[in-house]
Amino acid sequence: METQFYILLSLKTTQGFVDYGQYFFGNDRGAAYRLFSQLKGQEYIRDTCLLHIDLMETVADLPVKIKTICCTLDELGCNSKLIAREIFRLKNLEEMD
Repeated sequence: METQFYILLSLKTTQGFVDYGQYFFGNDRGAAYRLFSQLKGQEYIRDTCLLHIDLMETVADLPVKIKTICCTLDELGCNSKLIAREIFRLKNLEEMD
């Protein structure tokens, strides 16, 4: 089985954190790590943080959280734009190979 990488978006509710979106990268560890390092947000997670972005990988079909950042709604907007642009670039480069 191949290791897969993805970014998981979650928000805080009264019942805890709920996942609401995912961006898949495939098996390119380097691309996933490089992109995640460019995202805006805080690595220090506070209780008041309402939005989380997690870098995830699958190991033996099980999800494993690698890193988490906390972000504001404005940062989430910038991050979503960056993620979409990078995935678009990566997928188009794959088609050219």
